[in-house]
Amino acid sequence: MLRLTAVLYILVASAVAGAAVITVLTLDLREGWQIGSAFGAGLVIAIPIAALLGRKIYNELNGPKAV
Repeated sequence: MLRLTAVLYILVASAVAGAAVITVLTLDLREGWQIGSAFGAGLVIAIPIAALLGRKIYNELNGPKAV
């Protein structure tokens, strides 16, 4: 599950961090620290999202356990 989460993190982090940077630029905040902070926050926010998606996909791929 960790490998699946790591691959998902690459995809989710780029989307979330990119959206955060676009939001900052849309708000006309053009200082380097503002853009960098938005990017860093997007990377941090992507961790639980990737973990949740990884857990859900892993559980669905394994299916219900036969009794």
